[in-house]
Amino acid sequence: MKTSSITRVLAVSALAAAALAPAQPALAAEEQFFDPDVACPDFVLGFLPTGGILHTKEFKDRNGNVVRILTAGKGTLNTYTNYGPDPLNRVAGKSVSIRTDGSVTSIKVNPDDTLTYTTTGHFGLIMYPSDVPAGPSTTQYIGRIVFDVDLATGVFTLVSTRGSAVDVCAKLAN
Repeated sequence: MKTSSITRVLAVSALAAAALAPAQPALAAEEQFFDPDVACPDFVLGFLPTGGILHTKEFKDRNGNVVRILTAGKGTLNTYTNYGPDPLNRVAGKSVSIRTDGSVTSIKVNPDDTLTYTTTGHFGLIMYPSDVPAGPSTTQYIGRIVFDVDLATGVFTLVSTRGSAVDVCAKLAN
């Protein structure tokens, strides 16, 4: 499954989705599906964020261009599910739900068509095989992470992490 970089980060973070609106009450999301070897090795990963109350503020330069987006609030309940190896015949297997009790995401809009995300609190990140470091991986963090998104190529580059991390794929592996 090919997902644009913006769609991917919105789906995974559930916080960045609020960047599209001034304030967003509880999220009503649809489950996202990632083919085997995209988000997790060997199985289709389902991701469903629910709940959450998010607030977003855009900061603009003197020309009216958005240069930073700040999103904060009560996080979501992120449910990850192993749907087995066949993307056409998904069979729900093991699931894990992780509460994301709160976080702050700052998105810096760079002049070179990249975004720099700095998150504190709870944040889920899916890394594809084309990313740096190469996935497939799905990790739920508590702490601080920084990553860049190249809007031209869709490549995510993990810059740094501090805090704890849960390897979601390992928790769901049968």
